[in-house]
Amino acid sequence: MPSRNPGVLTQDWEPVVLHKSKPKAQDLRDPKAVNRALRSGAAVQTIKKFDAGANKKATTAPVVNVRKLEEGTEPAALNRVAPEVRLAIQKARMAKNLSQGDLAKQINERPQVVQEYENGKAVPNQAVLAKMERVLGVKLRGKIGK
Repeated sequence: MPSRNPGVLTQDWEPVVLHKSKPKAQDLRDPKAVNRALRSGAAVQTIKKFDAGANKKATTAPVVNVRKLEEGTEPAALNRVAPEVRLAIQKARMAKNLSQGDLAKQINERPQVVQEYENGKAVPNQAVLAKMERVLGVKLRGKIGK
């Protein structure tokens, strides 16, 4: 057997402290962990959330129907393209022998936009009308035919 020379043997009397890791917040909210703590008699803090589980807020103000409120401040229907403007666009486009697609390309819009303006379904946009005026050479904004 090999002989060892241990040298001077000393004992280490300093205490070794092992720290238990703190439980994570998610683990503290786990129902199993809460029940375990309650059974063992540990202190469990419970906080009732304000209006927890309720969709409605208690109000003292009278309930106002939002629809009625909006109808009072905003018009029910949006303004559409006037019949005079529709006819002016169609006549000017036909006079220049342009299709709706050609006019749309020249004003950098979709053909649907030109179609909606000529059918009177579009909500007038001043920028689009200005582009049509420039290409067609017809006045489309302001007082037309008056």
